[in-house]
Amino acid sequence: MNDRVMKFKRARVELPLHLMLIPGVIVTLIYAYGPMAGIVMAFQKFRPTLGFFESKWIGFDNFEYVFNLPDTLQVIWNTFIIALLKIIFGLIVPLALALLVNEIRKVWFQRMMQTSVFLPFFLSWTVLGGVLFEIFSLKGPINGLIEAFGAEPIMFMGSNGWFRAILVGSDVWKGMGYNMIIFLAAITAINPSLYEAAEVDGAGKWKQMLHITLPGMAPIIILLTTLSLGGLLNAGFDQILILYHPTVYESSDVIDTFVYRMGIFDQLYGPAAAIGLFKSVISTVLVGVSYWMAFRFSNYRIF
Repeated sequence: MNDRVMKFKRARVELPLHLMLIPGVIVTLIYAYGPMAGIVMAFQKFRPTLGFFESKWIGFDNFEYVFNLPDTLQVIWNTFIIALLKIIFGLIVPLALALLVNEIRKVWFQRMMQTSVFLPFFLSWTVLGGVLFEIFSLKGPINGLIEAFGAEPIMFMGSNGWFRAILVGSDVWKGMGYNMIIFLAAITAINPSLYEAAEVDGAGKWKQMLHITLPGMAPIIILLTTLSLGGLLNAGFDQILILYHPTVYESSDVIDTFVYRMGIFDQLYGPAAAIGLFKSVISTVLVGVSYWMAFRFSNYRIF
């Protein structure tokens, strides 16, 4: 009886919190789960005038059509390599910055560095896209510096050799402040007495970093790495859509932009839904694997 009374009282206390969740749940159902009905287009010769119920059912023909296209494998490879490079450098660069910023002894200068590095995170790709086009244009400051040394200007934004590096570098620059703050928080959680003991034993800054700071940060490093694996097929749709053009499709066209062009411009709704469904299934598996790894190696769990 006491347990029932306690559960009833707890339910009464938590009822307002559950009621607060209702608007968010409704919005999620409408805008996240509702559109999933469109998955049926992947198995139909979909015509907007006929709708879902009257369009012809063709089974897996859309998948066969998509994977027989000459560009599909290149698009999948671009997605994988761009996302992987973003994950690798998106962790290494903020980690290095966090270690460097942590060594700054002037508090005002440390805060200024944190703010300046974090600032690009709040800017949209629409704004940053314009900035990048100006910086890397033929008449921009980068080519101005190249010409000053007597070399020929480089068409960075129109070169398949350079464009992928610009995508990865700009994405790392935009997001490095966020991960840097996470790493700095992990550093502050390390017991200061470990550093004091290391100094007494004669360990310098380099050895302290190798044997205290990095091992102390290992759980959060492993956690961020494993969780990022779930986005291995998310190469950054908004960034690429704003920056790319037909000249650099070979090195920058990814699954999301491929689906966008196929569905919106070519009006091939069935094939676009098919390749989108393929990506969603693989991403779901990767998310599941990444959360299992996060639980296995860092004891991280959602519920």
